[in-house]
Amino acid sequence: MKVNYLIYIALFLLIPVLLLSCRNNVRDQDKKPVVIDEETLISTNRYIIQKEIERIGNYVERRGWDMDTTRSGLWYMIIKEGTGTDAVKGKIATIEYKISLLDGTVCYSSEQTGPKQFTIGSGGVESGLEEGILLLNEGAEAIFILPPYLAHGFLGDENKIPRGASLVYYLRLKKVKGR
Repeated sequence: MKVNYLIYIALFLLIPVLLLSCRNNVRDQDKKPVVIDEETLISTNRYIIQKEIERIGNYVERRGWDMDTTRSGLWYMIIKEGTGTDAVKGKIATIEYKISLLDGTVCYSSEQTGPKQFTIGSGGVESGLEEGILLLNEGAEAIFILPPYLAHGFLGDENKIPRGASLVYYLRLKKVKGR
């Protein structure tokens, strides 16, 4: 009697495992890789970028800002011209900043973390920030709007900046010094 009881328990445990493994194999066979041709990918990316340009344009218009754009798509407005050293690649920039999303949510600020310092042209910061800093000299104040592809891309920073976010940088180039 004990042996029959153990056989029933074994079958009771084994049958669901077998059924699930068969079911998973069927699912795996039904899965086909999604194939997207290059033309579709390019047109989709163009569409996404165009929609974000429109969104940024509406944001700028609502604020009455007169912003310029660079060839790469960086939006910028120099609020105050600086009088000091020009920002050039290889020099060390120190900035005071506030980074927010288009909805006004503040992500980061030098008021909480202190000024940010980096070597211009060596990476380590958003490519849009690098590009914008090169438009300034010491003492300048500016607003930059970085579309996602010049900021943290479609993944965000996995902390305070969400996926696909455009960033608004309010900054002051506090210091530019040689290496």
